[in-house]
Amino acid sequence: MSVSFSVLDLAPVVSGSTSGQALRNTLDLARHAERLGFHRYWLAEHHAMPGIASSATAVLIGQVAAVTSAMRVGSG
Repeated sequence: MSVSFSVLDLAPVVSGSTSGQALRNTLDLARHAERLGFHRYWLAEHHAMPGIASSATAVLIGQVAAVTSAMRVGSG
């Protein structure tokens, strides 16, 4: 029996960092998750939250899909 694993990423903005760095971290995490064999990469969509950089998931999905080749990418 095979079990598929997924990542749920909030793109957190770490204290003392920037939202740009949070988005770069998301791309790094996606690449790493794909190397580890994860099946799906989910981006959580939250608005008006200063510590979360994933409010524009439609844009971020394209960026994650551009740096990966085998994972399914979506938002929720």
